[in-house]
Amino acid sequence: MLRATWQRVAVVVAVTAALLLAPGVAAAHVSVTAVDAVPGNTARLTFRVPNESDTASTVKLELVMPTATPIAFVALKAVPGWTATTEHAPLPKPVDTPDGQLTEAVTKVTWTAAAGGGIKPGYFEDFELSAGPLPDVDTIVFKALQTYSDGEVSRWIEEPTGGQEPDDPAPILKLDRTAPTSAPAAVAPPASSGTGPLPFAVSAAALAIAVAALVLTIAAARRSERSA
Repeated sequence: MLRATWQRVAVVVAVTAALLLAPGVAAAHVSVTAVDAVPGNTARLTFRVPNESDTASTVKLELVMPTATPIAFVALKAVPGWTATTEHAPLPKPVDTPDGQLTEAVTKVTWTAAAGGGIKPGYFEDFELSAGPLPDVDTIVFKALQTYSDGEVSRWIEEPTGGQEPDDPAPILKLDRTAPTSAPAAVAPPASSGTGPLPFAVSAAALAIAVAALVLTIAAARRSERSA
């Protein structure tokens, strides 16, 4: 009986460690989200960039647009404290779109922070763009380079292989090919937008829950010892 109780204590400790580690890992890489991302639609894409450094700020984000499945129209939303530029290039092969044949497209978007600015440690920033029409595919892979004020560069460019998430995953947008196409698609803002210490808030909540469970389990074990 006593051994089983302490085994439960060990399980709670393991869960506590998992809760503390999981939010940081999940929130560390650049991600992309969009509501009603449907092939043929124009959608608003949100790229969330957390700062995973303890000492340096994120000062530049370079987003590589797909050329195998290009997007004809790209418009950027202004981000206070940042400047944005786009690069265009001829496509390796012309692509037919509802608006005609596409021979050139945006291939790269770069956001650069003003001097002394950027994403501070423990914070994140959302970068948004309107893009369309989205290609008729299941997923769109964007590759991102995140540059820090100390010169460090995180290269979020790897695609999943064998069902496993890579160490440096690229932002991947999943499209809904079952939904009807409309022009343009109505896109709601992300549930949590703006800048804030999200990873730390999630970790604090997980810690509070896990510690409470641990205290209750240890108290139960002590009661079992006294009654034994």
